[in-house]
Amino acid sequence: MRALLSVWDKTGLIELAKGLSAHGVELVASGGTAAALSEAGIAHLEVADVTGFPEMLDGRVKTLHPRLHAGILADRSKPEHLAALAEHDITAIDLVVSNLYPFDSNPSIELIDIGGPSMVRAAAKNHEHVGVLTSPSQYDAVLEEIVSTGTLSDATRHALARAAFAHTAAYDAQIVAWLDGGGALGEAPSDVDAVVPATLHLTLERASLVRYGENPHQIGARYRFAGTSPWWDGVTQHAGSALSYLNLFDADAAWRLVHELADDVPGQCAVAIIKHANASGAAVGASFADAFQKALDADAQSAFGGIIAVGGELNAALASLIAAGPQADVIIAASIQPDAIDILVKRRKATRLLSAPSPEPLGRSVRTFGNTALVQNADELLVPVSDWKCVTFATPTDQQLQDLAIAWRVCARTTSNAIVIARDGVAVGIGAGQQSRVVSAGIATTKASEFAQGAAAASDAFFPFADGLESLTSAGVTSVVQPGGSVRDQEVIDAANAAGIVMMLTGERHFRH
Repeated sequence: MRALLSVWDKTGLIELAKGLSAHGVELVASGGTAAALSEAGIAHLEVADVTGFPEMLDGRVKTLHPRLHAGILADRSKPEHLAALAEHDITAIDLVVSNLYPFDSNPSIELIDIGGPSMVRAAAKNHEHVGVLTSPSQYDAVLEEIVSTGTLSDATRHALARAAFAHTAAYDAQIVAWLDGGGALGEAPSDVDAVVPATLHLTLERASLVRYGENPHQIGARYRFAGTSPWWDGVTQHAGSALSYLNLFDADAAWRLVHELADDVPGQCAVAIIKHANASGAAVGASFADAFQKALDADAQSAFGGIIAVGGELNAALASLIAAGPQADVIIAASIQPDAIDILVKRRKATRLLSAPSPEPLGRSVRTFGNTALVQNADELLVPVSDWKCVTFATPTDQQLQDLAIAWRVCARTTSNAIVIARDGVAVGIGAGQQSRVVSAGIATTKASEFAQGAAAASDAFFPFADGLESLTSAGVTSVVQPGGSVRDQEVIDAANAAGIVMMLTGERHFRH
């Protein structure tokens, strides 16, 4: 049995080589791999000993040779292939161990691996006869199988081949992404091409299975972009049932919202309660207990079965408040004290208790349906409050601006058409997902009830008519923020002036579907 070793990442190499050699496997190694084996005192042949040709072009050409590739690609079931090997005195290669230059660590022309992918793909193509290892995580299981059975099973070689093609596909995707960004020439792409290049090569690796998809009859999983470590990788689950697809979807929305609110109102504690990716309540307060109670009071009925996100530590006092309220499916915080876990588990064992790091920034968004995908960059709130334009006779107070900022943030993270009413740091009324903006305004004012008096409101898009605004002012709302841009803007501004309220225009829309 012969193995060809040519790896950049030397993790586990010596242990694997020693195990193979002890089992009688002849080793062939190239470049730095051969040097590492020599230093460890492990007998091997160098690639040049097999090919009869030295490495050249600064190592660009060393394994690209028929005496290696024929040994990898020969179909042992075909007599003519075996005869060709014998005619040219070529020994078949049974195992290829190769991982590629770490292109994404320092993208450059010299880190575009050619020989490595060629060997890996050749071995993977011929996996009926050849095993191929592309990750140190595979070494122990493969070595154990070779030692115990003397060979690799069909199932193992098939699994290794699949992993190998995934490895080279991800590698090529990194190179394409680098070239999209200008590559070695350093020419920056256009603003459009930077977000939506001519082709998009996404490599996703399965991070974990989820309990089920959106519904129990659907299969679901969480994936991450290869080479990244999203915030979900740092989550610790302390208690509760396995997470489902919607648990992850909703918890992500909740976790991001509390961090955004904390940024919008520095020095305040933020809590959000999410149901179906929309807030039922969100608040900032002097403490997390204060913020939670305010968020809950905004819509306690809708909070049942929702996601509670606490933008800091969850202690026993807060846990007691949560336990006394509606049942939560997921509770997520930066950290959870042990006695708080005990309190919450006693309330309901199935509730998922998660502690998590801060979320990474949102990047490119990809949404698929059938064989079509829609791609866009993340929806960010680009216009700061200081750049909003006041278009009414009445001007905002500091408290109104803070409430308008909270309403605007929550509105941008709420399904369109969205209207959000906020007062004293609390989103007290949220109208979401309606075909009519007037209906959304009616839902928001109904939920806000008497708390709409003196409150601030946000609309994710412009008011096409004055009726939506009038629904808010008739409930007592005294300040409104909206994008503007309607042909009837002046009509709406006139209605705001007639009601004596403040109206601010942001100039940016935040639809969310």
